Amino acid sequence: MCSVCGRFAVDVPAKVLSESLGLAEVPNLAPRYNVAPTQEVAVVREGADGDNRLDLLYWGLIPAWAKERSIGYKMINARSETLQEKPSFRQAFKYRRCVIPASGFYGWRHEGKAKIPHYIRIREGLPMLFAGLWETWKSPEGEQVESFTILTTGANRLLESIHERMPVILHPDECGRWLDRHLTDPTPLSVFFQPYPADLLEMWQVSPLVNTPKYDSCELIAPA
Repeated sequence: MCSVCGRFAVDVPAKVLSESLGLAEVPNLAPRYNVAPTQEVAVVREGADGDNRLDLLYWGLIPAWAKERSIGYKMINARSETLQEKPSFRQAFKYRRCVIPASGFYGWRHEGKAKIPHYIRIREGLPMLFAGLWETWKSPEGEQVESFTILTTGANRLLESIHERMPVILHPDECGRWLDRHLTDPTPLSVFFQPYPADLLEMWQVSPLVNTPKYDSCELIAPA
């Protein structure tokens, strides 16, 4: 998997998550170090009462009009520059935005035929907050499935050595506006799509074991 954000880690203390996203209640989530597409992930949305809440959604957005659930695997990322042009994302951009908390993500540098994995995080281990969109899909059998995608933007000077794109990372004080259900004109939100400052991130090479989803250990984020 060599998507711009095809794997990530989530190891954020409940207290830090609560303070960063204004959550009244945060369950103690087990650390995860190799979150992969199609898996359930904790995301933050604004509820009908205006309070932020933490919900489990599947990674890989399934549009409401999709005939098969498998399309979600192709929609784990969405280009921020074209959200208003794509039928898969246009309505979600207006009405169904979310934040995906993480502690870092993986990227791969191509060296010949080899793909060398690297781990990227915010310096000092602060939580990483991805901008995302979510959607509800109803299967032919009547099952309701909620899923999400992570937005991407152009890479900063740190990330451009491994990929031309990077996730849209929000600052904590931007999350309230991003999640605001009453803000249905998405145009002002484009200011959040700038690459996250390179000097606030750090990156190092990690074990190729991250390429296999069955491995999930803190050893995966250790410098190789």
